[in-house]
Amino acid sequence: MTLGRIAFLGSGETSLAGGRIFESLARLIPDQLRIAIMETPAGFELNASLVAGRVGEFLKTRLQNYKPVIDLIPARKQGTEFSPDNLEILKPLLQANLIFMGPGSPSYVVRQLLGTLAWDIIRARHRLGATLVFASAATISVGKWVLPVYEIYKVGEDVHVKDGLNLFDDFGMHLSFIPHWNNAEGGVDLDTSRCFMGMERFEQWRRMTPSENIIVGLDEHSGIVMDCEKGVCDVHGVSSVSVLKSDSAEMYASGASFSLSELGSCVAPDPIHKGIRPEVWQMVLDAAKPDNEAPPDEVMSLLEQRKQVRADKNFAESDRLRDEIAALGWTVKDTKDGQQLVKS
Repeated sequence: MTLGRIAFLGSGETSLAGGRIFESLARLIPDQLRIAIMETPAGFELNASLVAGRVGEFLKTRLQNYKPVIDLIPARKQGTEFSPDNLEILKPLLQANLIFMGPGSPSYVVRQLLGTLAWDIIRARHRLGATLVFASAATISVGKWVLPVYEIYKVGEDVHVKDGLNLFDDFGMHLSFIPHWNNAEGGVDLDTSRCFMGMERFEQWRRMTPSENIIVGLDEHSGIVMDCEKGVCDVHGVSSVSVLKSDSAEMYASGASFSLSELGSCVAPDPIHKGIRPEVWQMVLDAAKPDNEAPPDEVMSLLEQRKQVRADKNFAESDRLRDEIAALGWTVKDTKDGQQLVKS
């Protein structure tokens, strides 16, 4: 099984730079492009579907050469009909090979997704090759530690740390992500860098996280694409990304590549479904199987033999051949129209 790529954008998912990142990812997907856009990050907003819909319309136009199938996933809030545990609204996720989450509230994303069916499916699809793309609030939410931007910047709460979705926990990595790293909306009067926190409050937050926490800062309209199979991070966009460790800080400009080992030792989960409920993993596996899978030649040969022995009324041999076919993953059904094969 091949782990999918993971992209993180500092902002601008519908900008020129964001479009180029999406296209670079779409180009690497060999099958029909199926995009699922999660509404969860802005699920507390009355216009959550419009927020996700704008991204969908952008991708429909930007990636028109790939003829994408685009689904909005209205998994907005637990305990409602739009719950991240409602399989009916999550079904497009089972087939998606590019999954996107973007603007909203980081802490809200964590509260709504942690431990849910939706989050298990997203992680399972990634481990089966699907590409994941996170921007803005979603970028913060998938790290080990969350910077609660709304609570601090909008509500005025003291600087504090929240637990994140911790996407990389099963890979043995301790990562946190900060978008809008170089934001300058405050002008000369107010430092709004570090996702509107400013340097002083960001450093307070950073000191509250463990020393092994590695922080990835993503400039606006910039991002990285992590290739877990090749062990490489590629920097895209108009500016740079920064990697902060307890004893070092590195900046990588757009166009640069660096080893994924700079972000920790990325080891694929063993077993590959580690941390995902077995029944969900099996459901995602089953959904990934092609509907029109043709029986192998060996099965067809046994089926032809069984047809002959049944004509000869050798039912003991017929049963033996049926069991042999079943051992190869196919069920024989005897109907008035003859033998039918069904994938077990």
